Amino acid sequence: MSVDALIHRLHACVVGAALCVAAFDAPARTVTVAHTGQTLGAELELPRGRTLADGAILMVHGTMAHRDMDTMRHLRRLLRDRGHSTLSINLSLGRDRREGMFDCAWPSTHRAEDALAEIGVWLDWLRREGARRVTLLGFSRGGHQAAWFAAQRPPGALDAVVLLAPIVAGDLAGRYAARFGAPIEPLVARARALQSAGEGGAQLRGVGFLNCERTDVSADAFLSYYAPRPESELAATLPRIAAPVLVVVAGGDEIVRDLDQRIAPLADGQRVRMTVIPGADHFFRDLYGEDAADAVDAFLRQR
Repeated sequence: MSVDALIHRLHACVVGAALCVAAFDAPARTVTVAHTGQTLGAELELPRGRTLADGAILMVHGTMAHRDMDTMRHLRRLLRDRGHSTLSINLSLGRDRREGMFDCAWPSTHRAEDALAEIGVWLDWLRREGARRVTLLGFSRGGHQAAWFAAQRPPGALDAVVLLAPIVAGDLAGRYAARFGAPIEPLVARARALQSAGEGGAQLRGVGFLNCERTDVSADAFLSYYAPRPESELAATLPRIAAPVLVVVAGGDEIVRDLDQRIAPLADGQRVRMTVIPGADHFFRDLYGEDAADAVDAFLRQR
């Protein structure tokens, strides 16, 4: 990095810190909604002087995480400093009033597609509360789920979609073996057999699953993540999204490799745009979060 670039980044850090202090007393509150017998929670942050009528960004976190994971908390502060209201949600993952990271001691019965209904509940809440414009932003697995949700919505349902380092299926078998030291094929076969017998709720016990080294997971849940529907993948969802889309790629992403090459054939520069943050890791740590927030802010101001 050149001296000039370093000075620019340090200046951005100082300015960002000053903005954070200036906006410290901006209204923020936890809100809840009821859904299928459970209570879902989210954090609503409004820049001072702004209301939901000015628009909001609905934010979806990554795998088994939560609204206050570092990436989400940092990004919504940066977006607030740039004048954007945010509603950062907790996906329930099958747990009532879930907070913090998903506990691997709990059995997993949640399916990837369950997130879509919950995103819809929060979108409806924002509209009822007077949000005239809503941008859907998903990070990592939340990006995959946000794109899947948006692809099923009619024109006008969303004003814009932002996908921050969204995951792609890729080589699931290879990644599973590298992550857990065991082949995935026998587990998929067992889960499919249970599902075919009408026992999709039966548990695979003590297996590797998402962020859990060993946990119990239902056959339905296992297949939803490790044998995903083709129509849920970015190659299928991006062309079907009616709203303008920005895909933000982390140039040094160690989790979603070669994302720029996967997205490039789908990005037409108009309805679907892509921007790469050179050097950023998957979580956009440190000052790379500023770069990501700048990209999102510029995209939304063009709407």
